[in-house]
Amino acid sequence: MNILNYTEAHNEFRRELTGFMEKELVPDREQWEKDHIVPKSAWKKMGAAGYLCTNVPEAYGGPGLDFLYSVIVAEEVSSAGLSGLVTGLHSDIVVPYIVSFGSEEQKQKFLPGCVSGDIITAVAMTEPGAGSDVAAMEMTAEHDGDEIVLNGSKTFISNGINCDLVIVAAKDPKVEDRHSAVSLYIVENGTPGFTRGRQLEKMGLHAQDTAELFFSNCRIPKANILGEKGAGFLMLMQKLQQERLVSAFMTVVCAEKILEQTIQYCNTTMVDGKPLGKYQQVKFTLAEMATETRLNRALLDATIKGHMEGRDVICDTMMSKYASSESLNVMVDRALDMFGEYGGLEANPLVKVFRDVRVITIFAGTTEIMKTIIAKSIGL
Repeated sequence: MNILNYTEAHNEFRRELTGFMEKELVPDREQWEKDHIVPKSAWKKMGAAGYLCTNVPEAYGGPGLDFLYSVIVAEEVSSAGLSGLVTGLHSDIVVPYIVSFGSEEQKQKFLPGCVSGDIITAVAMTEPGAGSDVAAMEMTAEHDGDEIVLNGSKTFISNGINCDLVIVAAKDPKVEDRHSAVSLYIVENGTPGFTRGRQLEKMGLHAQDTAELFFSNCRIPKANILGEKGAGFLMLMQKLQQERLVSAFMTVVCAEKILEQTIQYCNTTMVDGKPLGKYQQVKFTLAEMATETRLNRALLDATIKGHMEGRDVICDTMMSKYASSESLNVMVDRALDMFGEYGGLEANPLVKVFRDVRVITIFAGTTEIMKTIIAKSIGL
């Protein structure tokens, strides 16, 4: 099933990326898990090799490649088990805000560093009391002469410790309409009044730095308003399609990897004189997993194609994110059952995956939010 038209250039890029990661990044993967952070040097390696922000135009230091290169990078990072290195967040979720909405001055100032890995980015929407309902945020942004004064806090921010630049959503308290009150602001590391809180201890994704961010009379220049004032909510909604799509293709490739590892284990593990995979219950379970994975891949690839063609694939994106993330959680659980006692050992790589993937049904919009949007799309 060839829905996406990968060229030989795409395939060669994938081969080179895989070889690069195996040599430069995978050997350090376990240390990152122990340290609970990916060093900035790893980001710079990715940038120097040309694997960050592949869609950024050449005018701003990027290679100006098509979206399939983003898909390749995210898939291969996921396949290599580098869950702490959230290049998809940086390259395909945060940086596109600057590419799409930034002023020429902002693009020239920030994008080359994003491409090289010298600038690591984050986006700060979620607050302690406002998660999926972005318009319910409490963080404020008030004008004071030529400056904007930010006050409030954000939580569950990926790249929160490492980030050199964070796009912050905040509202003008003088604007009554809660949607048009929201604007986006660029806050740079080292800005007075911008501080990091604790790095959050999570169930999984241990190498991914997730933190609280605090803004106390944090003053930024008006030049750091991203896009038009009051258009923040619309900009966030516009970019959520790609954010959830990025989540889906990382999820699907993870499921494919689990299936591959489980089949290999069942074909090489002997039980009562024959391979585990020859038992009917095991065969049926793997057949079900393979079918569901193939269906999720087909939906995802069709959605990526529509996204690249500029079509409205919001409903398909929600379906893909919801279906693949829920399926993945069930799949890794069933896979561990087939590993028997080995399924409970840290030496089994699927144990880490089991912890890592649980949150996928929550971040970038919960399953319930996905279902709500899907229901609205079908006229309910």
